[in-house]
Amino acid sequence: MRNLRLFRVLLLLVMGILWAGHSQAQDAAKEKPSPAATATGKIGKATVTVAYSSPAVKGRAIWGGLVPYGQVWRAGANEATTFTTDQPLTVEGKTLAAGTYALFVLPTEKQWTIIFNKTAKQWGAFKYDEKQDALRVPVTPRKAASMAERLVYEVTPQGLVLRWENQEALITLK
Repeated sequence: MRNLRLFRVLLLLVMGILWAGHSQAQDAAKEKPSPAATATGKIGKATVTVAYSSPAVKGRAIWGGLVPYGQVWRAGANEATTFTTDQPLTVEGKTLAAGTYALFVLPTEKQWTIIFNKTAKQWGAFKYDEKQDALRVPVTPRKAASMAERLVYEVTPQGLVLRWENQEALITLK
């Protein structure tokens, strides 16, 4: 009788462990809400890499909504987006030294300020410190040719393109 009770307890324990492992495997298979993404390319001799988390629109108003106008935005989701160049670059006509920076955007309806901040490792923009800005440049967003459900960055021969929802901005790099 005692052996039977012990057997049942052990059987339940083993079944519980197997069920818990199966549930975790199911969670791992689900797509992350804002998966990690990277955009890399050459601008002249420089290799440029943007590392970011790519949130989705999911039916939300992005510009002026989820990303409020007049507030510094982390330019992605989760940790701050990082911008790395292995050579000095000219960004919208201003010099940016080689290095890794947190990339932020300060959007308004008509113009965005692109911010390269010296504190690359940050969670979002919660501890953003303007005193650590290496460079700020203005860019003019435009209506994108098509709707982008996920935030995407693209390094092109002209520079860095940020595209999300129905807006895009080209940050000229040389």
